[in-house]
Amino acid sequence: MTPLFDRLTLIGAGLIGSSIARGVLHRSLARRIVVADASETVRGRVTALGLADEVTGDLAAAVAGADCVILCVPVGANAAVAEAIGRYLKPGAIVSDVGSVKAAVVRDVAPHLPAGVHFVPAHPVAGTEYSGPDAGFATLFENRWSILTPPEGQDAGAVETMTRFWQGLGSNVEVMEASHHDLVLAITSHVPHLIAYNLVGTAYDLESVVESEVIKFSAGGFRDATRLAASDPTMWRDVFLNNRTAVLEMVARFQEDLAALSRMIRWGDGEGLHDLFTRTRAVRRSIIASGQDTAAPNFGRTDGSGMPAVDGRESE
Repeated sequence: MTPLFDRLTLIGAGLIGSSIARGVLHRSLARRIVVADASETVRGRVTALGLADEVTGDLAAAVAGADCVILCVPVGANAAVAEAIGRYLKPGAIVSDVGSVKAAVVRDVAPHLPAGVHFVPAHPVAGTEYSGPDAGFATLFENRWSILTPPEGQDAGAVETMTRFWQGLGSNVEVMEASHHDLVLAITSHVPHLIAYNLVGTAYDLESVVESEVIKFSAGGFRDATRLAASDPTMWRDVFLNNRTAVLEMVARFQEDLAALSRMIRWGDGEGLHDLFTRTRAVRRSIIASGQDTAAPNFGRTDGSGMPAVDGRESE
């Protein structure tokens, strides 16, 4: 396809940034890719993997002349990065991001962008528990949702260009207000991670009591919770701190529902438990039906030979 950008700059080359680079190379969405990262080690890996035409630690040089700049850094770093690059952006450039929180991104980035630069925040709802440039892959965004949250009054052409960009990477695209995004993602992503972190933390505290049994006898539920709890700690620290209002609202609702569930168990309400589990099972089936997960045995995990993993361990 015809490239959307002559010069695309990615600031940050973790899982998402490196996956964008691979997807752009695979789909020829930009004529030239520039990757900027503060880490010399990361820059070395990006160069070795051939993910960019230019790799630098100089933010000003990275964004100079860029048609599109995508911030692929933890949410808490966006303000500093935006302040550092603002004066070097060319008129008509598009600035975007990949953060899991959007209202905070608008708050932190928009004030540093000069007039004539278009701002189209984005959140590709895709990822794994792994991080770093070696963790990325070109198909990460295929059949996943990318949500755009342009502030009111943003250029319609810029929004359309970023829509085409994410569609070019294989994503379905939705446009919504930043505050609405943060509320939806609080329950679909942020609170599940919070619960996973808390569950694994509780198990860790129990480890000294029950010796190695928590780890040794990890059943499917605990094993899958540890996958979420293995996610990048810096990223998720910033997510919770920058979406605290929506997260705390969803946590309060969760606590109310958990109390109701506890009462059912305490009072032997088998019918209530069965009705609840039937409804939640239907939600899981809807996720599979929409193509957002697989119905394959053991969640599609393999043992490394292409066969389903019989013991449930993650393939590496």
